[in-house]
Amino acid sequence: MKIAHFHADITPPLGHPLCAGWYPSATAISERLSAHGLILTRDEDETPLVLCALDWAELSNAEHARWLKALADAVGTSPECVVVHCLHNHDSPWPDTEAQALLDEQGKPEVIMQYAWCREVRASVAAAARESLRGLETVDRLRLGRTRVSELASNRRPMGPDGKVIGVRWTRCREPEIRALPEGTIDPWLKTVSFWQGAKKLASLHYYAIHPTSYDGTGIVTTDFAGIARDRLIAEEGSPHIYFTGCGGNITAGKYNDGIADNRELFTQKIHQAMKEAEAQAQDTPVPRLNWRTAEVRLPGRTDVADEDLLETIRTAKDHPKQASRAALELIYRRRTGTPITVSALHFGNTASLLHLPGEAFIEYQLYAQSLRPDSWMGVASYGDLGPGYICMENSFAEGGYEPRDSFCAPESEHLLKAAIREVIS
Repeated sequence: MKIAHFHADITPPLGHPLCAGWYPSATAISERLSAHGLILTRDEDETPLVLCALDWAELSNAEHARWLKALADAVGTSPECVVVHCLHNHDSPWPDTEAQALLDEQGKPEVIMQYAWCREVRASVAAAARESLRGLETVDRLRLGRTRVSELASNRRPMGPDGKVIGVRWTRCREPEIRALPEGTIDPWLKTVSFWQGAKKLASLHYYAIHPTSYDGTGIVTTDFAGIARDRLIAEEGSPHIYFTGCGGNITAGKYNDGIADNRELFTQKIHQAMKEAEAQAQDTPVPRLNWRTAEVRLPGRTDVADEDLLETIRTAKDHPKQASRAALELIYRRRTGTPITVSALHFGNTASLLHLPGEAFIEYQLYAQSLRPDSWMGVASYGDLGPGYICMENSFAEGGYEPRDSFCAPESEHLLKAAIREVIS
């Protein structure tokens, strides 16, 4: 196995929309945003694999597909061998060209994105990937580790005795009675796999499931606590670290976040320490044979809203860019549901696996995947193609709460996504 790391700046210019116009546009930069990627080559006659993480809120639909193709073309592989995931730090870009084009038709330019800058930054990341092929290095061992993160993740959907959601733990939760409720279903483990050549660490990948946002809607571009922790570790060690957000669709720090600004540093310290501990506890394993598996899934759009209703929202939402943006994003997803989404997994023999999922998948998908290989180390990255939005469980729609109201895909998506997970994991 040989690997190469690439890195590029993807910080938006001041004035660029943040989170597809759901939050104020960029007025200042707190931290620079980055694309970090790893290229893995297997046998000499096989095409490379690309694992890429962006410090962006989301990337959806055909725009996500353009990134896959750009990186594939850059390194001489196919789009099916490329994954692009987002960190999901809220005060950052969320490009979707087709959704913005719908808004343009109604006289609403640059609500979601600036076309020229998004094209330029995609090209710059592809160029960085291409250049990194000059520096491929041989891997002679892996190190697999994990550590438990305490008092950070909590389920956003606390349930009442009647089986209904009784409150929402947002990014920050100001209701003490909601914070006081139990953590609920989470995955407390931060997972790390590192690649070594003798005593030299070539790169580390980290996986943890949470909305990595402490507060938002400020107009100040930030990587927030997960990105800050990663960058701090890079500065300390001088080696590449890539952070992937797991199935955090229904996971936030809300139980432990009352909105105090100092919590960002507190959470940064927790993730930073967890990444260091996971590596310190890691165990060596010889380089195993790589197995890349993919499955296609088509997640249907929801049926309780008509296309014309979404178009009417776009036309009439004059003073509410979030409403127009959301309607455009959902309508574009409904129009592309016939185009499959790729679910993929990279297996390191029978020892470890990396699973790549679309959307804001619920934590239950991560736990389900891990149950299929209970004796194997597994890192799970969600926030791939964000076209579907929240990928809830089927019973979530009866339980109520924010996510099923905001999801772009139908309740039966649970069974379809689980089938794709089984295909690539089992």
